[in-house]
Amino acid sequence: MGKSAAERRLGETESLAMVRNLRVSPQKLNLVATMIRGMDAEKALAALTFSRRRISGAVKKAVQSAIANAENNHQLDVDRLYVKEASVGKSMTMRRFRPRARGRVGRIRKPFSNLTIIVGEREETA
Repeated sequence: MGKSAAERRLGETESLAMVRNLRVSPQKLNLVATMIRGMDAEKALAALTFSRRRISGAVKKAVQSAIANAENNHQLDVDRLYVKEASVGKSMTMRRFRPRARGRVGRIRKPFSNLTIIVGEREETA
């Protein structure tokens, strides 16, 4: 009974980690994601460690999770991993209101984002 398992959407040399509902706007998160796209995994972790952006700590955790998934679940070589894809998407937006002059209201938007990190194993170069 029940559903059959869904087919794996990633290749054999790829691993994924997702973080949902990060409390940062997608535009700001994309600046950090752009910084690490295509980098080797270790270099990406080093860059995120010394980044001054607030959200870089959460992105670093996601990259570490993707590396751990690759090592433990898919038996990939950690030394050959790189950030194949780092995509950012919108999540919900909390709306708050602040009273303004003459009975009006100022809307405050607090956006949330989703982050998907895919690490892949580089091909062996001869």
